[in-house]
Parts: sequence; C-alpha cells; structure tokens
Amino acid sequence: MTDIIRAGTPGTPGTPGTESLVCRLVDAELLVPTGVLGLYGRSGTYQDVADGIGAMVRRWGASLGARRLHLPPVLGRATFAHTNYLESFPDLMGSVHVFSGGNPEHKELLRRVESGGDWPALLEPADVVLASAACHGVYPLCTGVLPIEGRTFDVQSYCFRHEPSPQAARMQSFVMHEIAHVGTADGAWNHREEGLAHGLRMLSGLGLDMSAVPASDPFFGRVGAVLAAGQLDEELKMEGVTAIPGTQGMTAIMSANSHRDHFGVPFGIETAGGAVAHSACVAFGVDRIVVALLAVHGLDPASWPSGVRDQLGLAGSLA
Repeated sequence: MTDIIRAGTPGTPGTPGTESLVCRLVDAELLVPTGVLGLYGRSGTYQDVADGIGAMVRRWGASLGARRLHLPPVLGRATFAHTNYLESFPDLMGSVHVFSGGNPEHKELLRRVESGGDWPALLEPADVVLASAACHGVYPLCTGVLPIEGRTFDVQSYCFRHEPSPQAARMQSFVMHEIAHVGTADGAWNHREEGLAHGLRMLSGLGLDMSAVPASDPFFGRVGAVLAAGQLDEELKMEGVTAIPGTQGMTAIMSANSHRDHFGVPFGIETAGGAVAHSACVAFGVDRIVVALLAVHGLDPASWPSGVRDQLGLAGSLA
C-alpha cells in the first residue's frame, strides 16, 4: 500500500526526504494510505490532535461572536460559479459526476468497466463540485444587506485540490478551518490583520517556530501571473509558515486573506451603509498543522510537552 508513497521525491543527501515523513506517519499508523497520492485516512490519535486544533480555533471564533458552521465537502455548482475559482484555478478543482442513464446505458457502462474501457465518459456532471475552500459556502448566506457589525463565521469543511504529491503536508483531501468576516472594507481588513496576529500566537504557543510572509495564490496561466504579482505587491495574502522536519523549505500552515469585494460583488452583498461588502478570512490548514506537530514533537502525542497537550486537550485522552 505504501509503494506509491515511497516512490516519491527523495530529499537531499543526509536529510530526510520529502517522502520519508509521510512514510513514517504511515508506518506509525497515524495516516492510512489509500493508493492515491495525497489521500489518506486518519487514525484516532491523529484525529484527536486535529480535534484539539479545531477546539482552539473555535474558542477564538466564539470570542468574536462567530456563527459556527460545518459545511459539506461539496459545493453547489451555481455557488461555485460565483467564486471565480474556475477562472483562477482550473487545474486544482474537482467536479462530481453521476450516472443518470437507463438500462441500455447501464449495460454499456458495465461492459466498459469489465473491458477496461472509458466508463467515466458515460457519466454526467452533477449539481455539485468538490469544495475548494471552506469559506465559499458562507457567502450565499450573506446576500442582501448586512447588519451594521457585519457577519463573522467559524466554518470548517473537508476540501479538495488536485495536487497529487508524496509530501505529507500537501494532501488532495484536507480539513480547512476558517474564521471569515464579511462587512465593511475597514472591518474586513482589521479582521485579516488581527486574525494573522492571533493565528501566529496560537501556533507558536504549540511549539512551532512561526513567521509571517506575503504570499500569492497559485493562479493559472499568464493572466494568473499578473494577478499573483498584484496580490504580492498589495500583501492581500499573508501566510504563517514554519519549517517541518522531514520536508524541504518553509510550509504554510495558515493564511490570512483580504478578498476586498471579490465575493461581495457576485453574491450581491451590501454593507448597512449601502457599499459593496468586503470580506476576509483566516484559514488554518488543520492537516498541515497536525503533520507539523507530529514532525516537531514526535509521532507519539502522549510524549509531547505537557503545555502543548494541555492546549490541545490531549492530557486526559492520551494519558
């Protein structure tokens, strides 16, 4: 089961390879391989750590009066079209397809399956696509006029991005936990700034060496290069990065993003003052944080520093 992982990119001589960390996580039965790069099951111990991170994010969201939502891992196709994701990241998206034929089409489907033929060609697009970001599902809830204070959401979802990789910190299916705010331009910007500072403190308190760097999203194509340059120049996206032992370079495990009116315009969201609403989100890559903690503190959370276990609520469950 781990052959497809062990065939990944090796590291530099004398250092753990990018594939060695995920192999150690699999060998320790923390991650369960599925035969697809970047797609794993999670052990109970791994999930306990993920739940602890989620609880920390929820406490911050509660202090802001955020509405707590757990959204499905799929998004309505109509909502997806309004996010502009297809124009910016077509190579990362995933679409859901279904069978809607009758008996003749079913017969042909089975024939193709048995012969190794192109049976997916007989499927049709469903009304949903795979969610690419947890916050995408909250903007339709804000259509219309916002209250004076805007709206803040604590939103969590499994997300998908088509990035097959042997790296432990780059999964195709992963949990994203976000605190998103929709409101005035100043309110959204302040949420981004305050959220970045809070996230860095939270993750540093777990023993991770954090720093903030301007970043850009992986926009597609030549137009995307221009968009990425503008995003960097205006520092609309800031990432909280850390070094994960067993991987190369720095890894982003959280981000703080100013969307400006990117979602306010297509979703018809207005502030109480009549302006187009702005939004911002602070996103925590839960799986990347878990992987970072396991790499830094060791593969047995029961042996982690007591302060880290206490913050994650692990002291009792792993004693």
